[in-house]
Amino acid sequence: MLRRDLVKLLLGSGAVAISGLLKPVKAWAIWNDAAFGAQNQKAALDAYYPGATIKASDRISIGVRQEIENGAVVPIKINSDLPDIKSIAIFVEKNPNPLIANFDLSPRTSGFVSTRMKMDQSSEIMVVVVSGDQVYSNKTYVTVHEGGCA
Repeated sequence: MLRRDLVKLLLGSGAVAISGLLKPVKAWAIWNDAAFGAQNQKAALDAYYPGATIKASDRISIGVRQEIENGAVVPIKINSDLPDIKSIAIFVEKNPNPLIANFDLSPRTSGFVSTRMKMDQSSEIMVVVVSGDQVYSNKTYVTVHEGGCA
């Protein structure tokens, strides 16, 4: 065997071994497989907030355009003045997986989140905010002309 072939073999096997060590780790976040894998919004809500009573609140504002051309990029801003906000979650009723995102907030953080998401079709967007020991929500309907989840 030539030295050049030996070096290629060692480098190739080393790269394969290192790539196995660089897999994403779920340990950094609390992952709820049942909620994120749910096929409908009710199942996602039941898995993420088991036994909770979700109250409607007008103190949660959802900043999103009411009509979207391309569902692949839907900018959304959520703002709430509820006290002691612990988390903000976004659900899209008619998406293949309705739970879009959950943001855990620290006690000193204001209740504001800005992100982009995908929407498969025209649907209701539901934002759920955990404030203290209570769970609140607000909803809005968005019309999508071209789905973005395919």
